[in-house]
Amino acid sequence: MAISFDGKVAIVTGAGGGLGRSHALEFAKRGAQVVVNDLGGAVDGSGGSSDAAEKVVAEIKDSGGDAISNGASVTDDAGVENLVAAAMEAYGRIDILVNNAGILRDRTILNMSIEDFEAVLNVHLMGTVKPTKAVWPIMRDQNYGRVVVTTSSSGLYGNFGQSNYGAAKLAIVGLMNTLKLEGQKYNIHCNAVAPVAYTRMTSDLFPAEAEMLMTPERVTPAVIYLAGTDAPTGVIVSAGAGVYAKAEIVEARGAFLGENPSAEDIAKHWDEISDMSGASAYFMGGEQTGKFFEMAVKD
Repeated sequence: MAISFDGKVAIVTGAGGGLGRSHALEFAKRGAQVVVNDLGGAVDGSGGSSDAAEKVVAEIKDSGGDAISNGASVTDDAGVENLVAAAMEAYGRIDILVNNAGILRDRTILNMSIEDFEAVLNVHLMGTVKPTKAVWPIMRDQNYGRVVVTTSSSGLYGNFGQSNYGAAKLAIVGLMNTLKLEGQKYNIHCNAVAPVAYTRMTSDLFPAEAEMLMTPERVTPAVIYLAGTDAPTGVIVSAGAGVYAKAEIVEARGAFLGENPSAEDIAKHWDEISDMSGASAYFMGGEQTGKFFEMAVKD
């Protein structure tokens, strides 16, 4: 069954190029009215221009779609307020938010300044929090909303020289894991995509031949699925080069070591504690607590 966004309004941040542009074009192709947000800055977040966002809007309109541009920074409170107000003024509702905007300032932790750490954390994490919080009451009142956040393998698994980026990207997963719970009674679903794509931000990380394989267009189907009416909630989908995989944080069954365990007991039973053969993924933290109680009482 085709996924359609007829009658839906989507905001895509960082949509002036790369992944965001691909997402915005596909939403429009599938009938959504799209707000193309992009500050138009450099990869490190400096500068700004509305040209990139306006070009994507022109592409959408030339293809018969409906879109407006917005140049607000996702870290600026007034800018985010303007972004949401512009969407509501133009279209009267907001159904989908794709948090895609980001910057890079890669260095090892030894050589990274606190300013560079905070700048990346601010754009990726707070640049996801602020637009999401701004659209949340609108989605609640509609009793409908789909929020897609952007995480990364750097956050899920680590990547040399990206402690700032990795910290922000895993924090976003923590945000999603709570929003999926808070959104349930309002029909607001929140999911995450972990993209692997050759873009302006990542071109220095991949060989040139990866450009044809790791196109943004091969990531976008995951975003479209996660933003659909029948989308799951609380799911991470890794996507790249036409490959899609669900990712989970899992926990081993573990071992009960008695009422007064020591560090030496942990060392002695480490094989059992770290045995992942019966690992579980939990939907909420309380499920882990329940396991602890169950094992402690049973033994």
